Amino acid sequence: MAEVVIVESPAAAGTLVAEAVLRLVRSRPDAVLGLATGSTPLPVYEALRARVGEVDLSRVRGFALDEYVGIDPAHPESYRSVITREVVGPLGLTPDRIRVPDGSVEGIEHAGEDYERAIREAGGVDLQLLGIGGDGHLGFNEPGSSFASETRVKTLTEQTRADNARFFDSVDDVPRHCITQGLGTILRARHLVLLAFGEGKSEALAAAVEGPLTASLPGSAIQLHPRVTVVVDEAAAARLAFADYYRYTYAHKPAWQVI
Repeated sequence: MAEVVIVESPAAAGTLVAEAVLRLVRSRPDAVLGLATGSTPLPVYEALRARVGEVDLSRVRGFALDEYVGIDPAHPESYRSVITREVVGPLGLTPDRIRVPDGSVEGIEHAGEDYERAIREAGGVDLQLLGIGGDGHLGFNEPGSSFASETRVKTLTEQTRADNARFFDSVDDVPRHCITQGLGTILRARHLVLLAFGEGKSEALAAAVEGPLTASLPGSAIQLHPRVTVVVDEAAAARLAFADYYRYTYAHKPAWQVI
């Protein structure tokens, strides 16, 4: 079972997870982070930003979860731009040590294999940050994705395009395809940290943590991993059947047993 930590706010979650990241980097200065985008991981990046200077992050390596296909990397909503704007610059990471899947149409047929090779050559991801979609997707692994899937091109559902339209001028500007790390790729990371905030994520979160293992809900794949930490606020935890147990176990966690 995943370790589930229920906190009072996204800011508290960000502080908790940022400490785990800093602890990792202290022990391994060239640690490999799996970087999620979107609003969910922002509290973590904000907490890390507030502590810039405590730990040298210049040797950290990173791999983004996904990218749109056919988007100009310089477009403000490409994930290359988002990672640069929200993570690389503010945290003082070294740009050429941070990888994003190549969404260029030219060469897209082997872009997934290239990304998988780069992750392997880096020694694998040490800590992978994740959010979860309202339909249970991880990265851009929509319902029905194989648990063994690797980085590949996927067609976005109309719901996902509609959800992401807020970042564009209109839904028509949201690309229809993406390149995303697969569930199998994600599961190879040594530590998964899944964040979820707000009542809108409560149903998907409960299904992912406590429901049956099913490709219809990609987030349930975390049940296959030996080290998962789920950090959520009270609203996202509202439908967890064992919420009281999670609170009890975290309150009585040994001091040496960090997330």
